Amino acid sequence: MGKITTAYIQNDEDLPLAAEILRQGGLVAVPTETVYGLAGNGLDPSAVERIYEVKGRPAVKPLSLMVPGPEAMEIYGRNVSRGARVLTDAFWPGPLTIVVEADPKIPEITLAGGATVGLRCPQSEKTLRLLRSSGVPFAAPSANLSGQPSPKTAAEVAAYFDGQIEAIVDGGPCTLGTESTIVDMAARPYRILRQGALPAEAIRRTLADSLTVVGITGGTGAGKTTALDSLAAMGALVIDADEVYHDLCRENAGMLAEIEDRFPGSVADGALQRKKLGAVVFSDPKALADLSAITDKYVIAAIDQLLANHAGAGGKYAAIDAINLLGTPLEGRLTALVGVLAPEDVRAARLAARDGISREDALTRIRAQKPDGFYERRCDLILRNDGSREDFRRACDELFKTILEDEQHG
Repeated sequence: MGKITTAYIQNDEDLPLAAEILRQGGLVAVPTETVYGLAGNGLDPSAVERIYEVKGRPAVKPLSLMVPGPEAMEIYGRNVSRGARVLTDAFWPGPLTIVVEADPKIPEITLAGGATVGLRCPQSEKTLRLLRSSGVPFAAPSANLSGQPSPKTAAEVAAYFDGQIEAIVDGGPCTLGTESTIVDMAARPYRILRQGALPAEAIRRTLADSLTVVGITGGTGAGKTTALDSLAAMGALVIDADEVYHDLCRENAGMLAEIEDRFPGSVADGALQRKKLGAVVFSDPKALADLSAITDKYVIAAIDQLLANHAGAGGKYAAIDAINLLGTPLEGRLTALVGVLAPEDVRAARLAARDGISREDALTRIRAQKPDGFYERRCDLILRNDGSREDFRRACDELFKTILEDEQHG
């Protein structure tokens, strides 16, 4: 193709011209928040071939598609995971390209013979309007010659491609100037393929919101361990909030420093002096509230990190075990809160055998805890452990299977 006249489009009223060019197989440079892209109809093999030719891009490198919104996931992707949908809700429009299994309607040349496609919804009102009005997805790599700096202004695009493409949409300077981050959600564990404008940590933490998280609560000796074993067998990451707290007491210098600052003498040689601290807080409600305010934020941050790590590795499910889940910030992390209840005499027998204490001491501990009615009023679901161990495990399996499947397919 010889030299052509490149149209410069600055006004919104001229966008229909760019839309028609794209529908007819032409190439249009478009603005995004990251860099300018060289756009063609991603469903038109001839247009895609021109993109490769004009850029000098190796044909073995696939092209991602610009799309107008999350609904495009179902149009151009297949078997889209819940995690991918969570990312679109959080970061689209924005500098994130999400790789998913490609729908057969996408030409082989766009995919460079592969089976996946990257989808991206740019944060540029002009380009979003153009995507909607043209009715086609854009194959749109950066609008530069391969190996050259990516353009951040329309003038820089013109320096590369004036006379070689049909139009340049001038959206002003790009605000970020760095390519989008690319995350592969087509396989597990999920992978960051290119670190761009969106931090990997933001993606990882947001993916934690895609997890189905079941909270397990109830009194001592009710059978929470059996319930957690059932969830673990289904692939759930089991988090014991007490264990997290005890690990922090041993390892987290920041938390210990805050405790020492509020309660001088409670930390010695980097170790928490539990008895000394307990003598202060358990007789003073205000002191106990202050201690909880310090420790809760560290425990929640640690649990959030565990959830993010699990989600980033491709996990779907998690369970949090905490006797005091109700009324704490952890409750807001849950998909469902399940209370495990058992008759008092059964709990006392288990507790006495487990801890080597008398039945009377076991009953004293149990009666100091919340009554069953508290959990019945506050939990989403109740598991009653009043039969054989086999019966209870079967009830756990049935309930959790329903919760997990409903959430993942809902």
